[in-house]
Amino acid sequence: MPVILYSFNKKGYEARFWSQEIAAASDERFRFIPFNHDPYLDVSSYIRAQLLDNLYYQKDSRLLRMYADMEAVVAANRVDAMIVDTCPPYHPDYLRRLPLYKVLRIADGPMSAYDRDFAYVHAYDMVLYHSPAYSADLDMASKLQYLRVPRAHFWPLAVFDGMHDATKTERTILTAERPLDIVFVGAMFPGKMPLLAQVKKAFGRRCQLYGLTNWKRNAYFNVKFGFPGWVRPLAGDAFAPLYQRAKIGINVHNRGVFTVGNYRLFELPANGVMQLSDGGDYLNAFFRDGEEIVGYENGDDLVDRLRYYLAHDDERSRIALNGYRRAMRDHRIKDRLHDAGRLIEEALDQRRTATA
Repeated sequence: MPVILYSFNKKGYEARFWSQEIAAASDERFRFIPFNHDPYLDVSSYIRAQLLDNLYYQKDSRLLRMYADMEAVVAANRVDAMIVDTCPPYHPDYLRRLPLYKVLRIADGPMSAYDRDFAYVHAYDMVLYHSPAYSADLDMASKLQYLRVPRAHFWPLAVFDGMHDATKTERTILTAERPLDIVFVGAMFPGKMPLLAQVKKAFGRRCQLYGLTNWKRNAYFNVKFGFPGWVRPLAGDAFAPLYQRAKIGINVHNRGVFTVGNYRLFELPANGVMQLSDGGDYLNAFFRDGEEIVGYENGDDLVDRLRYYLAHDDERSRIALNGYRRAMRDHRIKDRLHDAGRLIEEALDQRRTATA
């Protein structure tokens, strides 16, 4: 049975359900050990590879304590492999000495690829990428091949039970009243603001915006785009209750088609929300466009489609239910972890055969 350590950085509510659900994915074939590396260092101190190199060069005590604690977990559980998620705190020179099968999970796409992904790929035996998209020149598989990554696999994000109501079924997911017409929950990056402002102005109070923001970003949003409205923060444990009351959810990515594949892509349908998303043809790598999700091209197209589906409840409900079925069938975290386990198990078997 491969024992796999999953290293991640989360806080509060997210940290709790990530730890619980990663551990709960264990069965007679795989054992998963959660390791939250967030409490040791603020992620801003190693968000870029050069910052991590500075810490490692300085022999930062917090970093070294993290490494020591992780090694203690590895030894106590006889870990065979480790998956490092999104913001790696492990310096390549340190990993070189670590006798584990090492897997890097990249999940932020080209917006951060040169900050904290590509600088590290040489230190890992396998890379799992969350989206087939990368740029107008290359898809992600081709880019990683160009970087001489030995093993790379498409491994999308997934929905945790902590982000939807796991007691719901196909029969009950759409039975409750949904008084909110349109919702968006997410970080208010400047690249998303023009589209969100256009939708908010078109629908007013019928469109509810929530997200990771602060007063400066809110002020910029309103001054720059003609006071579309104040964006309020939302606690992690409030996401699912909000989604359960919404008819349609907007998804927008920082670089549109080239960054498609965020957690929202799976959380919206898992809560019975009909989803409108950018992403172009790449959407079909996750959901069937027009059947389980609906794509849009730009702000005008999004506004038109929102008006259409708000006026056609039967079509909206059909797509929402299809999306829910697909999310429950193919995009739950336990199943996703087992997919990774099989890839790692196969790689470990091949390594043993090669050295026998």
